[in-house]
This record gives sequence, C-alpha cells and structure tokens, in this order.
Amino acid sequence: MERLADRVILTWGFKRVLLAILAGAVGVLALPPVSFFAAMFVSFTLLVWLIDGAAAAPGSSFLGRLWPAFATGWLFGFGYFVAGLWWLGHALLIDSDEFAWALPLAVFGLPAVLAVFYGIAAALARILWSDGMGRSAALAASFGLMEWLRSVLFTGFPWNTIGYGMTPVPVMMQSAHIVGIMGITALSVFVFASPALLGTRQGARLGVSLAALLFVAHVGYGAYVLYGPQPVSTPVEKGPVVRLVQPMIDQAAKMDSDGDRAAIFEKQLKLSAESPKDGGRKPDIIVWPETAIPFILTDSQDALTRIADTLDDNQILIAGAVRVEDMGPGNPPRYYNSIYVIDGRGQIIGAADKVHLVPFGEYVPFENILDEFGIQNVVEMPGGFSPAATRQLLTLPNGLKLYPLVCYEIIFPDEMTGDIGAANAIINLTNDAWFGTTPGPYQHFQQARLRAVETGLPLIRDGNSGISALVNARGEVVAGLSLNEIGFVDTTLDGFGKVPSSGFPRQRYFWLILLLLIAIALVSRVGFVFKRN
Repeated sequence: MERLADRVILTWGFKRVLLAILAGAVGVLALPPVSFFAAMFVSFTLLVWLIDGAAAAPGSSFLGRLWPAFATGWLFGFGYFVAGLWWLGHALLIDSDEFAWALPLAVFGLPAVLAVFYGIAAALARILWSDGMGRSAALAASFGLMEWLRSVLFTGFPWNTIGYGMTPVPVMMQSAHIVGIMGITALSVFVFASPALLGTRQGARLGVSLAALLFVAHVGYGAYVLYGPQPVSTPVEKGPVVRLVQPMIDQAAKMDSDGDRAAIFEKQLKLSAESPKDGGRKPDIIVWPETAIPFILTDSQDALTRIADTLDDNQILIAGAVRVEDMGPGNPPRYYNSIYVIDGRGQIIGAADKVHLVPFGEYVPFENILDEFGIQNVVEMPGGFSPAATRQLLTLPNGLKLYPLVCYEIIFPDEMTGDIGAANAIINLTNDAWFGTTPGPYQHFQQARLRAVETGLPLIRDGNSGISALVNARGEVVAGLSLNEIGFVDTTLDGFGKVPSSGFPRQRYFWLILLLLIAIALVSRVGFVFKRN
C-alpha cells in the first residue's frame, strides 16, 4: 500500500492528469445503475494521494501554492461529471437537426463548469492539509461545503452529489432522515478517503478506526430502522388505491403532429380504464406522468369529456400538462409546467405549477442576449415556461394532501420546505424519456427515493418511460414499473404512513458535521506545523 501511495504521489505530467480524471470517473460506479459503493474508496484514496503530491514551485504566492491542488480537484471532478452525466447529450439528439451542435457543451462543457466546485474543494482542503487523519477531515469538510453550494448557486444542480454513492440500498439510506444527503456527503468523503491513511501510515489507526465506526453506525442505524422495533407511524386513512400509468411515449412523437398527440392521449386513457389485475379494487387515484396531456387541456372540452367518460364518478386523475395563463391584450401568454387534478366529471379541481425550472430546457437565462446567438430552449414553448411564485399542496377530495414536485425538482433537498409538514405524501411527475436507456433515469430515481427518506414521507412517482413507483417513507419500493416498461401498476397507500420527524433540522446537523470536521483538520494542521518546525 505504501509503495502504491508513493507511486501516485510522485506521478507527474500527462500520467498525473490521466490518473486524476480516471479517479473521478471510477467513482461513478458507485452510482446507479451499477451502485457499487466501494468504487468511491478507490476514487477518494487516489484523490488524497494526488493532493499529497500537488506541490507548487518554491516561492509561489498563496494562490499559486493552491493551484496544483485546484487543478487536481478539477481534473477529478471533470472525470466524475463526464462519466456520470454524459447521458444529458441524449436529450439534444431528440431534435438533432436543431441541437446537435450543443452536444459537446452538454457532455463536456457542463462537467467542466461543475468540476470547478471540486477544484475549489481540493484547494480549500489543501489549506488545512496535514500528514494524518486531518487531511481526510479537511477534504470531507470542503467537499461537503462545495456540494451544498453546488445545490444552491446559479439555480443549483446537485445531481450525483457524492453522498448518493453511500446510499445504494434502503439499509444505507436511513441516515438521510437525520442528517440529510449533504450530511451523508461530508461524512462519506471522510470514510471514502480513509484507506489513503494506510498508504502513508500517519494517523492510520485512529483515522481508519473512526471511518469504520462511522460506516458501521451508518449501516447499523439503517438495519435498526428497517428491521428493529418499528416506530409509531401516522397511517394514511382509507388506503386509496393508486394506479401509476407508464405509457412509454417516444419523445419525438410527443413533439410531432396533432394526430400523434391524439393517439398519445387515447393510449393513456386506455391504460387508465383497464380492469385491475388479479381481481383487485378499482383505482381511486390514477396518475399520469409529466406533460402527459400533449395539448392545452383547457382549450379542449372534448378532451375533458373523454376523461370524464373514462373515469368513474369517484375516481381522480392526476396528470402533468402545460397550463396557459392569459395576460391580457397586448401581452404574450404565460406557460407553466403543471400538475392537474381532474375529477370524474371532467372538472379541473386542483393545479400546481413547477417552481424550479431547468435552465436551457424550460427557460433560457439572459434570453434577450443569448437569443441573438441562436440559443433556444430544448422544449419548444414561445418564451419558455414561467416559474410559479410558490408551491401549493394538492388537496384531493378524500382529504389526502400531496406535495407536488415536477421532474428534477425532486433532486433539491432544499425544495422540501413550506407546507411539506402538512403533506401525506410527495408526488413527483417526470418524463425521463428525454434520456433514453441511459444511467440518467436510474440516478434520478435514486435521488427521488432519498427525498422520501429525508422527509419521512411516502413518494408517488410516475414517469413517462419510468421509473414509476410507489416508495414508502423508508425508501423501499412497494410497487413499480421498470424503465421502458409499458403498462400500469395498482397499489394501495395502506401502511404508507409518515415517519416522525427527528425533531432537529437536518440542515443544522449538516453544519455541525462541517464544524466538527474543520476542528479535526485544524488540530491536525497545528500539530503538523509544530512537528515540522
């Protein structure tokens, strides 16, 4: 181990660049669909050794001394994000004639920007770098901070936060209910980096022991929650039957002619009207995916009539649709990516609009400037979508309150605010057909499951191409449909209760974890400086 560490530390030139990129790329194996969490141990062990060897030239300025560490972290991040997000380019190939030119920006440009966060994390860690366990703590604190900033700056994009590598299965998800995914991220980096201590010996016994204790506590707590004495829960009354409809509509067809759109609508009506399998109860709630209704529903009374003809009087349809708002004479209308609640008489009795829009997908930042360069939304909508000012609960006639999240809104832990405490479940409608059969839909689904665990709420998730599922408040899949499967699944909300809150905000735990890690790094750094002098 020491021999390997020495070789990595002393690597230079092109080999060093390649090794840093590969170290980041290997970590993606910890994410869905592979979910081999041990890959992160390889990634962060190599990263620690590479930063060990990231020395600046004698006499360099303060920033100059940090530059080699920044470059190492950036290369690591570039490898991680290219390997983990290459599938974003698939969305641009849906309309390749229009957007193929932007493929390099999606596959390499976005990762290059996101890698800056990891470069800064490595540079910050280098300030408190020492020769023992302290450098693992410094790296963990800096990565935790930068991953949090990545989730909030410039509208945020916390996709594939490092902590997801430590949560491949429900028994390894339960800590998120206490410390959140950001807390798991900071502690995970400390654990993942611990094998590096074996290569340099300094502080190995204490560092590896503490990392092992954290890992055992993480898994042990999950086992206790899932298999130990069950806490008192608040069950959802009446146990309504929910049907998830997964039509698997080709994205190009959705963007095509009016005839195709009518066929899409009818296909979903047919799946909704099918008799329950195995003689089960008829569904009380039928769920369609994001933008499932491929036209402006309020402009089509015939469509509302068809919905009424399909539903029984006591059934409810929850469907994604584009909602238009007339802004008066001389003003262009506003379009919203919305969720409609429609009753058995074809009446729209509730709606919720998407709050957190996708840049360059649903709106173009600085549109007046970028439009001159021909940069447009991937989703064709005059002027793009407008965001809702606030998020509103969807209250169904049976009293069930749903917290609505459209598509990638569910990847943001900080979106779980407002009235979520009054909700009985989260509902997430999405359309991952944009990304085909790639890792993207699997990664998206895992992040959605973590929101259920964090909030202690069951999750009703419906996707056009999948993955559609009902997930309980512990992140376990109760029933679902696989990616690219056509059909429906019925299940009840019995036993789908809320999990009691820990009583202490997860965000505070996250900051406490960062402070503790910084304290360990400072003590180690001071001892390191005294030892050298």
